[in-house]
Amino acid sequence: MDKELYLVGLNYKTAPVEVRERFALSDPALADQTPQDSGVLECMILSTCNRVELVAVGRDKDTPQRLLDFWAEARQEDVSRLKPYVYVHQGPDAVRHLFAVASSLDSMVVGEPQILGQLKDAYRAALEKRNAKTILNRLLHKAFSVAKRVRTETAIASSAVSISYAAVELAKRIFDDMRETHAMLIGAGEMAELAATHLVNSGIASVRVANRTFERALQLAKQYDGEAVHFDELIPQLAKVDIVISSTGAHEPIIRAKDMRAVLRRRKNKPMFFIDIAVPRDIDPDVNSLDNIYLYDIDDLKEVVEENMAHRREEASRGRLIVEEEALAFCTWLKSLELQPTIVDIVRMGESIAKEELERTLKRLGPMPDESQEILRAMLSSVVKKLIHEPITFLKRRSEEDEASERHIVLLRRIFNLDDDRVPDDPHAGRRRKPR
Repeated sequence: MDKELYLVGLNYKTAPVEVRERFALSDPALADQTPQDSGVLECMILSTCNRVELVAVGRDKDTPQRLLDFWAEARQEDVSRLKPYVYVHQGPDAVRHLFAVASSLDSMVVGEPQILGQLKDAYRAALEKRNAKTILNRLLHKAFSVAKRVRTETAIASSAVSISYAAVELAKRIFDDMRETHAMLIGAGEMAELAATHLVNSGIASVRVANRTFERALQLAKQYDGEAVHFDELIPQLAKVDIVISSTGAHEPIIRAKDMRAVLRRRKNKPMFFIDIAVPRDIDPDVNSLDNIYLYDIDDLKEVVEENMAHRREEASRGRLIVEEEALAFCTWLKSLELQPTIVDIVRMGESIAKEELERTLKRLGPMPDESQEILRAMLSSVVKKLIHEPITFLKRRSEEDEASERHIVLLRRIFNLDDDRVPDDPHAGRRRKPR
Protein backbone atom coordinates (compact mmCIF):
# COMPACT_ATOMS: atom_id res chain seq x y z
CA MET A 1 0.00 0.00 0.00
CA ASP A 2 1.36 3.43 -0.92
CA LYS A 3 -0.49 5.08 1.99
CA GLU A 4 -0.25 3.98 5.62
CA LEU A 5 -1.51 5.31 8.93
CA TYR A 6 1.07 6.19 11.57
CA LEU A 7 0.73 7.52 15.12
CA VAL A 8 3.68 8.75 17.18
CA GLY A 9 3.24 10.15 20.66
CA LEU A 10 3.95 10.21 24.34
CA ASN A 11 1.57 10.28 27.29
CA TYR A 12 1.31 10.19 31.09
CA LYS A 13 2.32 6.50 31.01
CA THR A 14 5.57 7.01 29.08
CA ALA A 15 6.70 10.51 30.10
CA PRO A 16 6.68 12.53 33.35
CA VAL A 17 4.95 15.89 33.41
CA GLU A 18 8.15 17.89 32.87
CA VAL A 19 8.79 15.97 29.61
CA ARG A 20 5.19 16.41 28.47
CA GLU A 21 5.52 20.15 29.10
CA ARG A 22 8.83 20.35 27.23
CA PHE A 23 7.45 18.62 24.13
CA ALA A 24 3.91 20.03 24.14
CA LEU A 25 2.56 21.09 20.74
CA SER A 26 -0.36 23.16 21.98
CA ASP A 27 0.55 26.32 20.03
CA PRO A 28 -2.20 26.70 17.33
CA ALA A 29 0.42 28.16 14.94
CA LEU A 30 2.01 24.69 14.71
CA ALA A 31 -0.94 23.50 12.64
CA ASP A 32 0.51 25.58 9.81
CA GLN A 33 3.87 23.84 10.12
CA THR A 34 2.85 20.18 10.05
CA PRO A 35 5.21 18.12 7.86
CA GLN A 36 3.34 18.27 4.55
CA ASP A 37 6.12 16.96 2.31
CA SER A 38 6.18 14.20 -0.28
CA GLY A 39 6.29 11.55 2.45
CA VAL A 40 3.59 12.90 4.81
CA LEU A 41 0.23 13.32 3.06
CA GLU A 42 -2.07 14.08 6.01
CA CYS A 43 -1.36 15.06 9.61
CA MET A 44 -3.15 16.00 12.84
CA ILE A 45 -1.68 17.10 16.19
CA LEU A 46 -3.35 16.27 19.51
CA SER A 47 -1.71 18.03 22.48
CA THR A 48 -3.16 17.94 26.02
CA CYS A 49 -1.73 18.01 29.53
CA ASN A 50 -1.57 14.19 29.52
CA ARG A 51 -0.52 13.39 25.95
CA VAL A 52 1.01 14.66 22.71
CA GLU A 53 0.25 12.61 19.59
CA LEU A 54 0.74 13.11 15.86
CA VAL A 55 -1.53 11.07 13.59
CA ALA A 56 -0.42 10.97 9.98
CA VAL A 57 -0.87 9.30 6.62
CA GLY A 58 2.52 8.59 5.04
CA ARG A 59 3.94 6.95 1.94
CA ASP A 60 6.72 4.90 3.52
CA LYS A 61 8.29 3.51 6.66
CA ASP A 62 10.31 6.71 7.17
CA THR A 63 7.14 8.63 8.09
CA PRO A 64 7.55 8.18 11.89
CA GLN A 65 11.08 9.61 11.72
CA ARG A 66 9.84 12.59 9.68
CA LEU A 67 7.20 13.23 12.36
CA LEU A 68 9.75 12.98 15.18
CA ASP A 69 12.13 15.35 13.39
CA PHE A 70 9.32 17.87 12.89
CA TRP A 71 8.24 17.51 16.53
CA ALA A 72 11.72 18.04 17.95
CA GLU A 73 12.41 20.97 15.62
CA ALA A 74 9.11 22.62 16.56
CA ARG A 75 10.21 22.51 20.22
CA GLN A 76 13.82 23.42 19.37
CA GLU A 77 15.00 20.22 21.01
CA ASP A 78 17.27 17.39 19.90
CA VAL A 79 15.27 14.40 18.67
CA SER A 80 17.44 12.09 20.79
CA ARG A 81 15.89 13.67 23.92
CA LEU A 82 12.40 12.90 22.63
CA LYS A 83 12.78 9.32 21.40
CA PRO A 84 13.06 7.53 24.79
CA TYR A 85 9.51 8.57 25.71
CA VAL A 86 7.80 7.95 22.37
CA TYR A 87 5.58 5.11 21.16
CA VAL A 88 4.91 4.42 17.46
CA HIS A 89 1.80 2.70 16.11
CA GLN A 90 1.21 1.73 12.49
CA GLY A 91 -1.86 0.61 10.54
CA PRO A 92 -4.40 -1.32 12.65
CA ASP A 93 -2.51 -0.55 15.89
CA ALA A 94 -2.74 3.19 15.16
CA VAL A 95 -6.48 2.86 14.54
CA ARG A 96 -7.06 0.91 17.78
CA HIS A 97 -5.03 3.40 19.79
CA LEU A 98 -6.86 6.45 18.44
CA PHE A 99 -10.28 4.83 18.99
CA ALA A 100 -9.26 4.00 22.58
CA VAL A 101 -8.09 7.60 23.14
CA ALA A 102 -11.36 9.03 21.76
CA SER A 103 -13.36 6.67 24.00
CA SER A 104 -11.26 7.74 27.05
CA LEU A 105 -10.12 4.14 27.55
CA ASP A 106 -6.52 5.38 27.46
CA SER A 107 -7.08 8.34 29.79
CA MET A 108 -5.60 8.75 33.27
CA VAL A 109 -9.19 8.79 34.55
CA VAL A 110 -10.99 6.20 32.44
CA GLY A 111 -14.32 7.52 31.20
CA GLU A 112 -13.53 11.25 31.48
CA PRO A 113 -15.27 13.25 28.74
CA GLN A 114 -12.71 16.05 28.14
CA ILE A 115 -10.47 14.10 25.74
CA LEU A 116 -13.21 13.76 23.13
CA GLY A 117 -13.65 17.55 22.97
CA GLN A 118 -9.88 18.01 22.75
CA LEU A 119 -9.71 15.49 19.89
CA LYS A 120 -12.50 17.31 18.05
CA ASP A 121 -10.59 20.59 18.42
CA ALA A 122 -7.43 18.97 17.03
CA TYR A 123 -9.35 17.59 14.07
CA ARG A 124 -10.98 20.97 13.43
CA ALA A 125 -7.55 22.63 13.33
CA ALA A 126 -6.27 20.02 10.86
CA LEU A 127 -9.33 20.56 8.68
CA GLU A 128 -8.91 24.33 8.66
CA LYS A 129 -5.32 23.93 7.44
CA ARG A 130 -6.36 21.22 4.95
CA ASN A 131 -4.07 18.73 6.63
CA ALA A 132 -6.89 16.21 7.12
CA LYS A 133 -8.07 14.60 3.89
CA THR A 134 -9.74 11.35 2.82
CA ILE A 135 -8.20 8.94 5.32
CA LEU A 136 -7.98 11.18 8.40
CA ASN A 137 -11.47 12.52 7.74
CA ARG A 138 -12.87 8.99 7.73
CA LEU A 139 -10.70 7.96 10.70
CA LEU A 140 -11.72 10.87 12.95
CA HIS A 141 -15.42 10.70 12.14
CA LYS A 142 -15.27 7.00 12.94
CA ALA A 143 -13.39 7.72 16.18
CA PHE A 144 -16.17 10.07 17.28
CA SER A 145 -18.87 7.50 16.54
CA VAL A 146 -16.89 4.79 18.37
CA ALA A 147 -16.61 7.06 21.43
CA LYS A 148 -20.36 7.65 21.36
CA ARG A 149 -21.02 3.92 21.04
CA VAL A 150 -18.73 3.11 24.00
CA ARG A 151 -20.46 5.70 26.20
CA THR A 152 -23.91 4.51 25.09
CA GLU A 153 -23.36 0.75 25.34
CA THR A 154 -21.28 0.73 28.54
CA ALA A 155 -21.53 2.44 31.93
CA ILE A 156 -17.97 3.72 31.67
CA ALA A 157 -18.91 7.28 32.69
CA SER A 158 -21.77 6.52 35.06
CA SER A 159 -19.86 6.44 38.35
CA ALA A 160 -17.99 9.19 40.22
CA VAL A 161 -14.19 8.97 40.10
CA SER A 162 -13.13 12.23 41.75
CA ILE A 163 -13.58 13.25 45.38
CA SER A 164 -15.65 16.30 44.51
CA TYR A 165 -17.79 14.52 41.96
CA ALA A 166 -18.36 11.58 44.31
CA ALA A 167 -19.52 14.00 47.01
CA VAL A 168 -22.14 15.54 44.74
CA GLU A 169 -23.30 12.16 43.45
CA LEU A 170 -23.86 11.04 47.04
CA ALA A 171 -25.81 14.22 47.75
CA LYS A 172 -28.06 13.56 44.75
CA ARG A 173 -29.00 10.20 46.25
CA ILE A 174 -30.32 11.92 49.37
CA PHE A 175 -32.08 14.86 47.73
CA ASP A 176 -34.43 13.87 44.94
CA ASP A 177 -34.67 17.33 43.36
CA MET A 178 -31.46 19.39 43.39
CA ARG A 179 -33.41 22.38 42.04
CA GLU A 180 -34.99 22.77 45.48
CA THR A 181 -31.75 22.17 47.37
CA HIS A 182 -29.41 24.81 48.83
CA ALA A 183 -25.68 24.41 49.51
CA MET A 184 -22.91 26.11 51.48
CA LEU A 185 -19.15 26.03 50.89
CA ILE A 186 -16.99 26.52 53.97
CA GLY A 187 -13.50 27.51 52.95
CA ALA A 188 -12.26 28.03 49.41
CA GLY A 189 -10.12 24.99 48.69
CA GLU A 190 -9.74 23.52 45.23
CA MET A 191 -11.83 20.41 45.93
CA ALA A 192 -14.62 22.47 47.51
CA GLU A 193 -14.59 24.72 44.45
CA LEU A 194 -14.79 21.71 42.13
CA ALA A 195 -17.66 20.31 44.20
CA ALA A 196 -19.44 23.65 43.84
CA THR A 197 -19.02 23.42 40.07
CA HIS A 198 -20.60 19.96 40.07
CA LEU A 199 -23.42 21.21 42.32
CA VAL A 200 -24.19 24.09 39.98
CA ASN A 201 -24.08 21.75 36.97
CA SER A 202 -26.58 19.47 38.74
CA GLY A 203 -29.04 22.38 39.03
CA ILE A 204 -28.61 23.35 42.70
CA ALA A 205 -31.00 26.13 43.78
CA SER A 206 -28.39 28.35 45.48
CA VAL A 207 -24.82 28.42 46.82
CA ARG A 208 -23.51 30.27 49.90
CA VAL A 209 -19.80 30.68 50.62
CA ALA A 210 -18.31 31.18 54.09
CA ASN A 211 -14.61 31.94 54.48
CA ARG A 212 -12.37 33.52 57.12
CA THR A 213 -11.34 36.06 54.48
CA PHE A 214 -14.63 37.63 53.47
CA GLU A 215 -13.18 39.05 50.22
CA ARG A 216 -12.34 35.54 49.08
CA ALA A 217 -15.89 34.43 49.97
CA LEU A 218 -17.26 37.30 47.87
CA GLN A 219 -15.03 36.34 44.94
CA LEU A 220 -16.04 32.68 45.00
CA ALA A 221 -19.74 33.41 45.57
CA LYS A 222 -19.77 35.72 42.55
CA GLN A 223 -18.33 32.89 40.44
CA TYR A 224 -21.42 30.78 41.19
CA ASP A 225 -23.99 33.57 41.40
CA GLY A 226 -24.15 32.85 45.11
CA GLU A 227 -24.08 34.68 48.42
CA ALA A 228 -21.05 35.39 50.65
CA VAL A 229 -21.35 34.68 54.38
CA HIS A 230 -19.24 36.20 57.19
CA PHE A 231 -17.45 33.43 59.05
CA ASP A 232 -18.89 34.48 62.43
CA GLU A 233 -22.39 33.97 60.99
CA LEU A 234 -21.63 30.41 59.87
CA ILE A 235 -23.69 28.42 62.39
CA PRO A 236 -26.93 30.46 62.08
CA GLN A 237 -26.67 30.32 58.28
CA LEU A 238 -26.52 26.50 58.33
CA ALA A 239 -30.25 26.38 59.01
CA LYS A 240 -30.83 27.76 55.48
CA VAL A 241 -28.89 25.07 53.60
CA ASP A 242 -29.25 21.34 52.89
CA ILE A 243 -25.71 20.51 51.74
CA VAL A 244 -22.47 21.64 53.41
CA ILE A 245 -19.04 21.15 51.83
CA SER A 246 -16.19 22.08 54.15
CA SER A 247 -12.46 22.36 53.40
CA THR A 248 -10.77 24.88 55.67
CA GLY A 249 -7.28 24.83 57.15
CA ALA A 250 -8.57 24.80 60.74
CA HIS A 251 -6.65 22.70 63.30
CA GLU A 252 -9.80 21.64 65.18
CA PRO A 253 -13.47 21.10 64.30
CA ILE A 254 -15.47 24.22 63.45
CA ILE A 255 -18.86 22.43 63.59
CA ARG A 256 -19.86 20.27 66.55
CA ALA A 257 -22.90 18.22 67.52
CA LYS A 258 -24.04 20.78 70.09
CA ASP A 259 -24.16 23.45 67.37
CA MET A 260 -26.22 21.27 65.07
CA ARG A 261 -28.97 20.40 67.56
CA ALA A 262 -30.23 24.00 67.50
CA VAL A 263 -29.82 24.12 63.69
CA LEU A 264 -31.92 20.95 63.27
CA ARG A 265 -34.68 22.37 65.48
CA ARG A 266 -34.85 25.46 63.28
CA ARG A 267 -34.98 23.24 60.18
CA LYS A 268 -37.73 21.08 61.72
CA ASN A 269 -35.41 18.08 61.32
CA LYS A 270 -35.16 18.32 57.53
CA PRO A 271 -32.19 16.16 56.34
CA MET A 272 -28.72 17.71 55.98
CA PHE A 273 -25.73 16.37 54.06
CA PHE A 274 -22.18 17.23 55.21
CA ILE A 275 -19.06 16.60 53.14
CA ASP A 276 -15.87 17.15 55.12
CA ILE A 277 -12.91 17.26 52.73
CA ALA A 278 -10.55 18.89 55.24
CA VAL A 279 -7.55 17.23 56.90
CA PRO A 280 -7.67 17.67 59.91
CA ARG A 281 -11.45 17.34 59.81
CA ASP A 282 -13.65 20.44 60.04
CA ILE A 283 -16.71 18.61 61.35
CA ASP A 284 -16.72 16.67 64.60
CA PRO A 285 -17.57 12.98 63.87
CA ASP A 286 -20.18 13.17 66.67
CA VAL A 287 -22.35 15.20 64.27
CA ASN A 288 -23.02 11.95 62.40
CA SER A 289 -24.81 10.55 65.46
CA LEU A 290 -27.63 13.07 65.05
CA ASP A 291 -30.79 12.00 63.26
CA ASN A 292 -31.29 13.37 59.74
CA ILE A 293 -27.61 14.28 59.32
CA TYR A 294 -25.42 12.41 56.84
CA LEU A 295 -21.70 13.06 57.28
CA TYR A 296 -18.98 11.88 54.88
CA ASP A 297 -15.27 12.59 55.33
CA ILE A 298 -12.53 12.26 52.74
CA ASP A 299 -11.82 8.60 53.59
CA ASP A 300 -15.48 7.70 53.00
CA LEU A 301 -15.35 9.42 49.64
CA LYS A 302 -12.09 7.69 48.69
CA GLU A 303 -13.79 4.34 49.24
CA VAL A 304 -16.64 5.42 46.95
CA VAL A 305 -14.15 6.56 44.31
CA GLU A 306 -12.18 3.30 44.46
CA GLU A 307 -15.36 1.24 44.12
CA ASN A 308 -16.39 3.33 41.16
CA MET A 309 -12.95 3.08 39.56
CA ALA A 310 -13.20 -0.72 39.78
CA HIS A 311 -16.63 -0.47 38.12
CA ARG A 312 -15.23 1.73 35.37
CA ARG A 313 -12.34 -0.67 34.76
CA GLU A 314 -14.86 -3.48 34.33
CA GLU A 315 -16.89 -1.38 31.89
CA ALA A 316 -13.68 -0.39 30.08
CA SER A 317 -13.07 -4.03 29.14
CA ARG A 318 -16.44 -3.99 27.35
CA GLY A 319 -15.45 -0.73 25.69
CA ARG A 320 -12.25 -2.28 24.36
CA LEU A 321 -14.24 -5.03 22.65
CA ILE A 322 -16.22 -2.31 20.85
CA VAL A 323 -12.97 -0.56 19.87
CA GLU A 324 -11.54 -3.82 18.51
CA GLU A 325 -14.67 -4.49 16.45
CA GLU A 326 -14.79 -0.96 15.04
CA ALA A 327 -11.03 -0.90 14.34
CA LEU A 328 -11.34 -4.12 12.34
CA ALA A 329 -14.16 -2.60 10.27
CA PHE A 330 -12.15 0.58 9.62
CA CYS A 331 -9.05 -1.39 8.61
CA THR A 332 -11.16 -3.37 6.14
CA TRP A 333 -12.19 -0.07 4.54
CA LEU A 334 -8.59 1.14 4.63
CA LYS A 335 -7.35 -2.00 2.90
CA SER A 336 -10.04 -1.59 0.24
CA LEU A 337 -8.25 1.63 -0.78
CA GLU A 338 -5.35 -0.56 -1.95
CA LEU A 339 -7.70 -2.26 -4.40
CA GLN A 340 -9.13 0.87 -5.97
CA PRO A 341 -6.27 1.63 -8.43
CA THR A 342 -6.19 -2.00 -9.59
CA ILE A 343 -9.98 -2.20 -9.94
CA VAL A 344 -9.98 1.06 -11.91
CA ASP A 345 -7.17 -0.23 -14.15
CA ILE A 346 -8.98 -3.53 -14.83
CA VAL A 347 -12.20 -1.70 -15.72
CA ARG A 348 -10.35 0.74 -17.97
CA MET A 349 -8.49 -2.10 -19.68
CA GLY A 350 -11.76 -3.97 -20.37
CA GLU A 351 -13.50 -0.85 -21.65
CA SER A 352 -10.52 0.02 -23.85
CA ILE A 353 -10.47 -3.46 -25.45
CA ALA A 354 -14.24 -3.36 -25.98
CA LYS A 355 -14.01 0.07 -27.64
CA GLU A 356 -11.19 -1.01 -29.98
CA GLU A 357 -12.95 -4.22 -30.99
CA LEU A 358 -16.25 -2.38 -31.54
CA GLU A 359 -14.60 0.19 -33.83
CA ARG A 360 -12.82 -2.57 -35.77
CA THR A 361 -16.03 -4.57 -36.13
CA LEU A 362 -18.08 -1.57 -37.24
CA LYS A 363 -15.55 -0.81 -39.99
CA ARG A 364 -15.80 -4.36 -41.26
CA LEU A 365 -19.61 -4.38 -41.16
CA GLY A 366 -20.02 -1.06 -42.91
CA PRO A 367 -22.86 1.41 -42.38
CA MET A 368 -25.24 0.38 -39.60
CA PRO A 369 -28.23 2.05 -37.88
CA ASP A 370 -27.44 3.82 -34.58
CA GLU A 371 -29.81 1.50 -32.76
CA SER A 372 -27.85 -1.55 -33.91
CA GLN A 373 -24.57 0.07 -32.86
CA GLU A 374 -25.99 0.68 -29.39
CA ILE A 375 -27.03 -2.96 -29.12
CA LEU A 376 -23.47 -4.06 -29.99
CA ARG A 377 -22.01 -1.54 -27.59
CA ALA A 378 -24.30 -2.73 -24.74
CA MET A 379 -23.45 -6.36 -25.48
CA LEU A 380 -19.69 -5.72 -25.34
CA SER A 381 -20.06 -3.71 -22.11
CA SER A 382 -22.01 -6.58 -20.56
CA VAL A 383 -19.36 -9.12 -21.62
CA VAL A 384 -16.57 -6.96 -20.14
CA LYS A 385 -18.40 -6.56 -16.82
CA LYS A 386 -18.98 -10.29 -16.56
CA LEU A 387 -15.35 -11.11 -17.40
CA ILE A 388 -13.87 -8.75 -14.82
CA HIS A 389 -16.49 -9.44 -12.12
CA GLU A 390 -14.81 -12.58 -10.76
CA PRO A 391 -11.25 -11.16 -10.61
CA ILE A 392 -12.52 -8.05 -8.77
CA THR A 393 -14.66 -10.14 -6.40
CA PHE A 394 -11.64 -12.36 -5.76
CA LEU A 395 -9.50 -9.32 -4.83
CA LYS A 396 -12.13 -7.92 -2.46
CA ARG A 397 -12.63 -11.27 -0.76
CA ARG A 398 -8.90 -11.85 -0.29
CA SER A 399 -8.54 -8.33 1.11
CA GLU A 400 -11.14 -9.07 3.78
CA GLU A 401 -10.01 -12.61 4.62
CA ASP A 402 -6.22 -12.60 4.79
CA GLU A 403 -3.10 -10.49 5.06
CA ALA A 404 -1.75 -11.45 1.61
CA SER A 405 -4.02 -9.11 -0.35
CA GLU A 406 -1.02 -7.13 -1.64
CA ARG A 407 0.46 -10.31 -3.14
CA HIS A 408 -2.84 -11.01 -4.91
CA ILE A 409 -2.97 -7.46 -6.26
CA VAL A 410 0.54 -7.79 -7.69
CA LEU A 411 -0.32 -11.19 -9.21
CA LEU A 412 -3.51 -9.89 -10.84
CA ARG A 413 -1.72 -6.85 -12.24
CA ARG A 414 0.85 -9.15 -13.83
CA ILE A 415 -1.80 -11.53 -15.23
CA PHE A 416 -3.64 -8.63 -16.91
CA ASN A 417 -0.35 -6.77 -17.63
CA LEU A 418 -1.83 -3.60 -16.14
CA ASP A 419 1.60 -2.01 -15.76
CA ASP A 420 2.45 -2.62 -19.43
CA ASP A 421 5.54 -4.71 -18.68
CA ARG A 422 7.41 -5.53 -21.86
CA VAL A 423 7.57 -9.28 -22.28
CA PRO A 424 10.21 -10.61 -24.77
CA ASP A 425 8.98 -12.51 -27.80
CA ASP A 426 10.64 -15.65 -26.44
CA PRO A 427 10.73 -15.26 -22.66
CA HIS A 428 12.48 -18.62 -22.24
CA ALA A 429 15.30 -17.81 -24.63
CA GLY A 430 17.75 -16.83 -21.92
CA ARG A 431 16.98 -19.89 -19.81
CA ARG A 432 17.69 -22.65 -22.33
CA ARG A 433 20.64 -24.82 -21.46
CA LYS A 434 23.53 -24.83 -23.83
CA PRO A 435 24.16 -28.21 -25.44
CA ARG A 436 27.10 -30.04 -23.95
